[in-house]
Amino acid sequence: MSKKSPVVPIVIAAVVIVVIVAVVLGLSGNKANSNNKATKTPSHASASAPSINNAVVITKNLAGIGAYLAEPNGYALYTYNSDRPGVSNCTGSCLSIWPAYQDKGSTTNLPAGIGTIKRADNGEIQYTYKGMPLYTFVSDKPDQVTGNGVAGFSVARP
Repeated sequence: MSKKSPVVPIVIAAVVIVVIVAVVLGLSGNKANSNNKATKTPSHASASAPSINNAVVITKNLAGIGAYLAEPNGYALYTYNSDRPGVSNCTGSCLSIWPAYQDKGSTTNLPAGIGTIKRADNGEIQYTYKGMPLYTFVSDKPDQVTGNGVAGFSVARP
């Protein structure tokens, strides 16, 4: 009669435990890495959003905000919730805080999504994105977005 050694089942059990621990630690490490990636790329930022870079509008990216449209000099562009496509309702004192992003040059060969409207209050030409009039915020500096959610204005997103 041969006796089986009790060492073999113990070794097998130890190997199984080591493998399980390694798998669990590996999964939690990957989860931590994916959480770090989520912090760098906000969930509301569209990875498939086209980057815009031309003489009228550029795409910028800022932690906590994600992708947004800006003037070529870096000032964020906003839309106004009270506007409707092709019509600006920001007039008078509103314009002193939210200046219209106005055309200073040619309105030909504009990139996709960018258009213009003639303002009813002063006849000036204002840029639009997907029909919505664009504005800047007087308190912003280049590469800064401080007007998002202020007084019905939202940062313009590509």
